[in-house]
Amino acid sequence: MMRNLSALTIVSIITLTMLPMANAQRISFALPDSVGMSISALDAATQRLQQHIDAGDIAGVVAAVTRDGKLVYFESLGQMDLEQAKPMLDNTLFRTYSMTRQITSAAVLQLYEQGKFKFDDPIKMYLPQFSDQRVLMDSSSTDLAQTRERTGDITVAHLLTHTSGLGSRSSRLYRENNVRDKNIMLDEMVGNAARIPLFQDPGTQFRYGIHATILGKLIEVWSGQPFNEYLEENLLVPLGMNSTMFWTEGADRERLAIVYRPTDGRLLPYQIEAVPFTTRPNLIEGGVGLLSTVMDYVYFAQMVLDRGEFAGSRLMTEETAKLMYENAVPDQAMPIGTRGYWLGSGWTLGGFNVVLNPAAYDFPVSEGTIWWDGSAGTRYFIDPIENMVIVIMAQVSPSSGGGFRENFKRLVDAAIVDRR
Repeated sequence: MMRNLSALTIVSIITLTMLPMANAQRISFALPDSVGMSISALDAATQRLQQHIDAGDIAGVVAAVTRDGKLVYFESLGQMDLEQAKPMLDNTLFRTYSMTRQITSAAVLQLYEQGKFKFDDPIKMYLPQFSDQRVLMDSSSTDLAQTRERTGDITVAHLLTHTSGLGSRSSRLYRENNVRDKNIMLDEMVGNAARIPLFQDPGTQFRYGIHATILGKLIEVWSGQPFNEYLEENLLVPLGMNSTMFWTEGADRERLAIVYRPTDGRLLPYQIEAVPFTTRPNLIEGGVGLLSTVMDYVYFAQMVLDRGEFAGSRLMTEETAKLMYENAVPDQAMPIGTRGYWLGSGWTLGGFNVVLNPAAYDFPVSEGTIWWDGSAGTRYFIDPIENMVIVIMAQVSPSSGGGFRENFKRLVDAAIVDRR
């Protein structure tokens, strides 16, 4: 059989079998053809990623694919540090940015199961600083004097679905008023977010923003634990995500990839954060704060795909896990965008974009797929139709990287022989 495989595929199989044994205890390896996928087509996906590296779109990449609960593809290509010529590692640490949100939302769903809150609870019940928050007269304005009374209250569900009226950390309003700063504590950021007017009334519009960081504070209120400790005890440790963290220390620093920005035909190091991830920040953010590896996200995504169960342990009930797949955006706030895939998407209580109309996407997706990405070149898909997880991570800003993520998704989709 091995004589019929390409040299690239043989290397891939060797790589899979050399992953740490602890990984093998959580998720087993299999040849692609055993789960209805083409080995040669997956080779083509690897070759296309290498072309992106050779073209200078990205410095390096790690990618994985599971189907039917089996790891059928894992590749580490290129370099994590061009200046020091350090090759990409299987366990390279990546800044996941907005892929942090779904882990935070999963923690919220666990606490929902425990009866700590209801989705329609006004958050002022737990964070009274939001009681008297007002709304801008003009959502494009930064004039704090031009406001009106709020209609309705922000609920927990509004935070989970980005329909609260809060805005983006990069918005002009928030930047001018220093709402978000890695040097401040979580309590101070929550107070800043409550002090600044909303962009619109709760429940009336989808506006991607700082919601998951506010959810991190609610997790502290509901659980009585610091946010990062709750995540560690209730999600990261049970899932074996021992390479997922808010900052690096000691030897872990050597695994942290450099972020690059294309500049005059070259990839140059680019510092996104004022406080580097090698230093413990004051602000522990549920929205954009985590570092992680591809395999750690495979574990998390596989748990979501398997409706709350992973490696024989149940982290949430199947009924609760189903909420991660259902659009929960209020009708009056749909559609959640005006162009591209936004027109064909909804948002779930699990913090995921959910595919409602695959025709709105310029890369292949199944209806009902949940997914999201990060602003430094990471992305993952959980496809319940094809029973598949795809995780791909690089470190590039802007995150497009010549379309390496989209091309990988197209070629992995082309590798599916047995469609479900």
